[in-house]
Order: sequence, then structure tokens, then C-alpha cells
Amino acid sequence: MTAASPRLGPPIEVRMYAGDGPWVAVLHGGPGAPGSVSSLAAALAPEFEVLEPLQRRSGTVPLTVAQHVADLAGVVSEPVHVVGWSWGAMLGLSFTVAHPEVVSSLALVGCGTYDVAARRHYEQAMRARLSREDRTTLKTLTERVQAADEPGERERLRTERGQLWNRLLSVDLVKHERSDVPEDPRGREETWDDVLRLQTEGVEPAAFQAIRVPVTMLHGDDDPHPGEATYRVLKSQMPQLGYVGFPRCGHLPWLEQHARSQFLDALRAWIRLQAT
Repeated sequence: MTAASPRLGPPIEVRMYAGDGPWVAVLHGGPGAPGSVSSLAAALAPEFEVLEPLQRRSGTVPLTVAQHVADLAGVVSEPVHVVGWSWGAMLGLSFTVAHPEVVSSLALVGCGTYDVAARRHYEQAMRARLSREDRTTLKTLTERVQAADEPGERERLRTERGQLWNRLLSVDLVKHERSDVPEDPRGREETWDDVLRLQTEGVEPAAFQAIRVPVTMLHGDDDPHPGEATYRVLKSQMPQLGYVGFPRCGHLPWLEQHARSQFLDALRAWIRLQAT
């Protein structure tokens, strides 16, 4: 089975955060969670010129990894340091394979999974964190989202559900603004189906052997996504891969009370080092 060729369309939206120094592109998670790294982009902006591409939403073309890579190539034409979070880390790897000429370095923050065992670990870890009350709340919110007729109410409920999910993914989040861009559940499903297809067919992570730029993983020790296990899988394809773990830290390290400063210092230092 081969992927459909990406379709041409209007360029995706890109937010820009003015700063000094080298260019950095921050890629959001999900899939289908645009704006989820806005606070990270803003935190980096005083020291770097930051781009925050908002990935294409569902409804106009089929959303595949290749489509997202092509969309990103349409808005990134000069060398940048790529920082990808969660699914954005996975997109950063795929993008670097396809367009090595515009990627100076790659930082993988809370990277997603590349094998069945890692996904099983994630699912078990999340189940263990769900209290009986959490399970009831999530079930109720999901039912209310499905039943909501008014778009504003539907997005409010999704936001409430996302806040609960982020709490489960984290240790101790600081107060922060939620994304002002609606989620894209259909986009998540379409894209993730293609992610799993590429893994099932053995395309990824094997394709990452072609990556030559510096790459590092920055991962919370308490992230339910198993960082060290994913590191071993990726390290077998990219011998240059480094790893930094953060104690008392979950899936959103730039928003974690106990790791925020340490994480941001490490990420800034990594970008500065690669820019010299």
C-alpha cells in the first residue's frame, strides 16, 4: 500500500513570534491539536525568531504524514531549528527525512511512540492514573460533546476534557492559557491512521537512518509515553541521538511546575549550541 500524493492547496497558517537569534520552528501535538505549543513558542521568542505552523485541518484533503510534511515545506524554506512536541516530534522526524536542507537541528519533546510495546505501556500508564471519578467525568464529557449541537458548546466541552487529559499526562501543571484554536478530532484520526500505517509497513522509524543533523530527546521521567523505550528504538536508527530526562515531569515539560525552568534552560542551550 502506498500513500496518496499530497495535494496542493492554500498554505497553512503560521504564527510568528519576534525575537533575536536563529530561527526556530515549533511543531504542535495531537495530531489535530493546533495552538498547543503556543506557550512554548512564546517562551522561546525572546531569544529566538519563532515560527508556529498550524497544521492543516481536515475537510479539504486527506490528511497523511506526507501531506503534513508537504504543508510544512510550503512555509519553511530557510534553515531552522525544529522543536517538535508529542506528535509534532514525530512530524519533525518525517520532515527532516524529506527536507534535510532546511533542518539545522531537531529537538524531540515528549516524543510519541514507534512500536506496539510502547503504545501498550502508554495505555496502561494512563489507565493507572484514571480514578473512578476521572473515568466517570471523561465518559460524561465525551457523551456531551457528541450530543452538543452548538459549536461553541462543543468546543467548551472539548476544552474541559482536554484539561482533564493534560492533568493526567502531567505531574503538576502551572496555570496557563488553553489553545485558542479549536481541536480537529477528524484530523487526528486521519493522520494517526497514516502514522500507524507507516509503522506497520516498516517505513518508519527505519527511514530515520537518513537523518544526519543533530537530534536530541527532552522527556519527562513521569510522562506516560515511555521516553527511554522510544529513545532506544530511535537510537538504533540515529546513532547521534541524545537524551535528557527531567524528574517530576510529565508530558508538557515547559508547563510543569517542577521542571519548567530546567527544561527551558536545556532547550535554549541546545538550540544555541547547534546554532554556533
